[in-house]
Amino acid sequence: MKATYHKHILNFKRPSGTSRGVITEKETWYIRLESHDKIGIGECGILRSLSHDDVPNYEEKLQWVCQNIELGPKILWEQLREFPSIQFGIEQAFLSLQSQNPFILFPSDFTNGTQAININGLVWMGDQEFMKQQIDEKLAQGFTCIKLKIGAIDFQKEIDLLQFIRSHYTPQQIEIRVDANGGFTPNEALKKLEILASFNLHSIEQPIKQGQIAAMRSLCEQTPLPIALDEELIGVTKLEDKIKLLDAIKPQYIILKPSLVGGFKGSLEWIQLAEMRKINWWITSALEGNIGLNAISQFTFQLKNPMPQGLGTGALYTNNIHSPLQVQNGKLYYNTQLNWDLDLQNLPF
Repeated sequence: MKATYHKHILNFKRPSGTSRGVITEKETWYIRLESHDKIGIGECGILRSLSHDDVPNYEEKLQWVCQNIELGPKILWEQLREFPSIQFGIEQAFLSLQSQNPFILFPSDFTNGTQAININGLVWMGDQEFMKQQIDEKLAQGFTCIKLKIGAIDFQKEIDLLQFIRSHYTPQQIEIRVDANGGFTPNEALKKLEILASFNLHSIEQPIKQGQIAAMRSLCEQTPLPIALDEELIGVTKLEDKIKLLDAIKPQYIILKPSLVGGFKGSLEWIQLAEMRKINWWITSALEGNIGLNAISQFTFQLKNPMPQGLGTGALYTNNIHSPLQVQNGKLYYNTQLNWDLDLQNLPF
């Protein structure tokens, strides 16, 4: 078996605001496997400044993986616990290599095009007219759940915007999730959650910065609005530490980004531990290219979680790999009439 890695810089169509500032490009690495006449590919979805494995020796670790590929996926995965994005790429690459179609990792009614995944629509914060325009578009596109980023502007202005939204759309018309990206301080968080709860929101992601375990536990005990842990899970790689975190905080939800929590196996560890504790969950992509997003979507579908998931089509980029993923009526589909625009024999990057 031969393994190689390849770098690809994805360029955003327009600068995108994240919890780590505005970004114009996304670094992506692919692992490509060859065995006899078969080829497999996986994407290592690293997010610089956010991923646990944003370290100087990242490329060296990719080299090591390719040199030791004969160890196989199970041993490699365990030895890569501190490199969750590479764990994810390795899982994909081996499943891709073993599949009849290298882009179909989990054959299902999703990949045969007969069923879809409910997803939320992302609405960017802005003035009232811009917000209403986006929400009208999401409703016209069939979305029943939207996600709003908060913390980017003055809190009172955000409250005014939520008031404006609820004056036009009832909770029955549209479910609203908000993501604070750790933007509140522990001292102010509970009061702000009480205000936000008056708008009948579904949940709030990461109200305070990760690592403040006692403060987050206190919030989850007292909150009038369900709290979802997101960044809090990043860097918690050992099974015993995952158990400690969930038992300490007792959140209402956890959000799983396979690129950031160790791929399929890492996500399943969190899911099993959460379900044992009656904690709900959903899965979200993390700005992956379409190779990684395709893998996450197929994995997500076979878990049969009916909640709207945080997935898209990779349409943010000018130079993404064209894929059969499409959004219609607020759902993500795998359109079997479309082909992948990628020659695995001769990668273009």
